[in-house]
Amino acid sequence: MFILTSPSRFEQDIKKSRFLALAAPVSDEAEAKAFIAENSDRNANHNCWAWRIGQNYRFNDDGEPSGTAGKPILQAINGQQLTNIVVLVTRWFGGILLGSGGLVRAYGGTAALCLNGATKERVIPSITVVVDLNFSDHASIKARLPSLGSVAIIQETFTGDGASLYLQIPEENADAIVAAIRNLTSGRASLKQQ
Repeated sequence: MFILTSPSRFEQDIKKSRFLALAAPVSDEAEAKAFIAENSDRNANHNCWAWRIGQNYRFNDDGEPSGTAGKPILQAINGQQLTNIVVLVTRWFGGILLGSGGLVRAYGGTAALCLNGATKERVIPSITVVVDLNFSDHASIKARLPSLGSVAIIQETFTGDGASLYLQIPEENADAIVAAIRNLTSGRASLKQQ
């Protein structure tokens, strides 16, 4: 999956209708709705949109025939494997009817061209693992973590007999990293996923 690193904009005319696509990264549904409300043009004929945040998504045709605007915008998002994103495509009608197929191509194409020009970053799914260590293992594990790959310490707390490390680790390498920590501590470390 990928995320946008900054907002993107693309505008084109299709058979005298003007289409403007705006795309932005968002972290939740409320942020997506706020973006749509803030950027919709009330003087335009249609403000159609779609957003995806993980497995959650919504789309809206805003008065265009059902399935001809919001769904093609969502398909453009899915086609580029994007998440945490909102795309708004605004249309100012130019007097020539596009037909259902033409609308699908216009909305989906405008959204796709907007996303093609956007700067993206790959998202690596990760999990949080809590590692409880004795003081005797603490320093050596911290020193060895960088050699295990993309492991980040997001929190460290000390207890009476050791420390707890809250680690962010790539989901795809989780089993190997957990096994390595167990091996390095000869099984003394207690690990649990949060």
